[in-house]
Amino acid sequence: MAMKIRLARGGSKKRPFYRIVAADSRMPRDGRYIEKLGTYNPLLPKDSEERVKMDMERVKYWLSEGAQPTDRVSRFLEAAGVLEKKTRNNPNKGKPGDKAVARAEEKAEKAAAAAAAPAEEAASEENAE
Repeated sequence: MAMKIRLARGGSKKRPFYRIVAADSRMPRDGRYIEKLGTYNPLLPKDSEERVKMDMERVKYWLSEGAQPTDRVSRFLEAAGVLEKKTRNNPNKGKPGDKAVARAEEKAEKAAAAAAAPAEEAASEENAE
């Protein structure tokens, strides 16, 4: 059985609250799970101790049994010192989108045209004199 340590969403609309659970990877996100390992409340401030609570003994047990944590849960475990930090690199995340690139190009063309216009006016004034 492929085990995952993942988040199961609870709470009402626009007020998320998550349980950290050990579940079979084939089960739905909010569906059946084997054991509740903790909670995560993203609405609390980041420095609050109530934001993430986990039963570390049970988490270590499930990790030893071969359960794979999801990305978000692995970040919690890295912060708690249970897992080693992974290097993450997503170079495409910081790149602007297609529309932003097109807007920047249009802005550069307008700026170049505006800079060329005064130079042309100055050259025509010198020829007029």
